[in-house]
Amino acid sequence: MTEATVLLLRAFVVLLAMPIYLLSFLGIWEPFCKKIFFPYFLEKLGTIHGRKTKKQKQELFRNLPDFTRPSGELKLLEIGTGCGTNFQFYPPGCKVTCTDINPNFQQSLSKSMNKNQHIHYERFLVAAGEDLHQVPSGSVDAVVCTLVLCSVHSVNGTLKEVLRVLRPGGAFYFLEHVAADRSSWKYFWQQVYYPTWKLVFAGCCLTREIWKDLERANFSEVKLQHISVAMPWMPIEAHIIGYAVK
Repeated sequence: MTEATVLLLRAFVVLLAMPIYLLSFLGIWEPFCKKIFFPYFLEKLGTIHGRKTKKQKQELFRNLPDFTRPSGELKLLEIGTGCGTNFQFYPPGCKVTCTDINPNFQQSLSKSMNKNQHIHYERFLVAAGEDLHQVPSGSVDAVVCTLVLCSVHSVNGTLKEVLRVLRPGGAFYFLEHVAADRSSWKYFWQQVYYPTWKLVFAGCCLTREIWKDLERANFSEVKLQHISVAMPWMPIEAHIIGYAVK
């Protein structure tokens, strides 16, 4: 399909979403999205996505205890904690610092915390992935980031902060939706939906090739796998999952 076809279909999608574009122009959509729509949407999406990726997450986080420091303590930082869908996979006694750029997840986050009393919650920081200055360098054993790198302003900036806050030998765990194969219909539709999707879903980018950023970052080891997560009617099936060691 030609670039002209993509642009034509993009224009059609923009017409369908014109009320949201108008609200955005008037400065109404962004605060509404941040406070009400996106927290609600993410809670629903997190439930569906969590159900479909439960086995993969169990396998992913299985070796988290391997990064416990000699004192027996495991300090974990989660970037973009959202509704706390990952808490159930963390080992007992793990000390967790939660961060998110959006502080409006408190209700669903509190529910997750109450359900997962096996871990210790140290603090919640309102912070972007690219700016974790409140976290001392080399102070955490593991960093977790799931369905977040699609919407940060800078993937490379976020990975630099991950490397800074991790202690030597610490690990970065990730599960992210990414660009589909460029020769596929899935990638074609990702290109079509891209501008409107990014506006509606709080800056989420459909076509990021995040595995390339991870491979270029200064990790000593990257274990990465491409997987497909069936998400009906949503252009976010292509994922990467794995961990990288500092």
